[in-house]
Amino acid sequence: MTSQGTAPRTGFAYLDQVLDGRRSVLAFAHRGGAYHPEIEGLENTLAAFRHAVGLGYDYLETDVHVTRDGVLLAFHDSVLDRVTDRRGEIAALSLAEVREALVGGREAVPTLAELFDAFPEARFNIDLKSDGAVPALAAFIAARDAWDRVLVGSFSRRRTARFRELTQGRVPTSATPGQIAAFRLLPSARLAALAAGRGAAALQIPHHRGRLRVATPGLVRRAHAAGRHVHVWTVDDADEMQVLLDRGVDGLFTDRTDILKAVLVERGQWREPS
Repeated sequence: MTSQGTAPRTGFAYLDQVLDGRRSVLAFAHRGGAYHPEIEGLENTLAAFRHAVGLGYDYLETDVHVTRDGVLLAFHDSVLDRVTDRRGEIAALSLAEVREALVGGREAVPTLAELFDAFPEARFNIDLKSDGAVPALAAFIAARDAWDRVLVGSFSRRRTARFRELTQGRVPTSATPGQIAAFRLLPSARLAALAAGRGAAALQIPHHRGRLRVATPGLVRRAHAAGRHVHVWTVDDADEMQVLLDRGVDGLFTDRTDILKAVLVERGQWREPS
């Protein structure tokens, strides 16, 4: 049984290499820190990720879609409409057409390749937002030999299963909703692990889902006993961060990269990039 504040060893370098047993925590810049006052409105852009890296973040969260011509984009929505000055569905557009759109009126939508090239020391938590992104991402990781630079997840059980199949277990993945439910509802780590099966290196969960508290102390204990990390998204309040860190979670996603860094520095849990 792993005690609170010490993450389990998962067998994946992405998770294990940075945890030194002295209460280190993975700090994820969600979409680059989407609501930091200095970059608000520029989510998932090179400017946002550059800002996060400048603060000392080396774990960056992004979503991916794939264009009509097969290029992986760091972009959350299936359409351009919400955050850019253009309209249209990503899957129906070519990269050249997407390049005409500007996020926040000034930043281009970056490709995943551009993020990897711009931040060669960073690791990425990637959310598969479309079916077409699954084989494209698997091929991208293999081509770059980037097995230790990514953790991949999706709300879709089908996408997650297909990605795990394509990468043959070489890439850590986050738990599907059904796997999370096993650790939340079953009374022991052994039963939860049996019900969840293999494949998930981390449970990436909200603190609450409606009235239901998901990130309970019991879930953290059971996940740790079964060798899984627990990462909570997306937490922007300092008091809530403190509660979750006291509970022993292994990572936090945040849009307020300034607040999370300040909390971790105060607690002596901020990990400088290696």
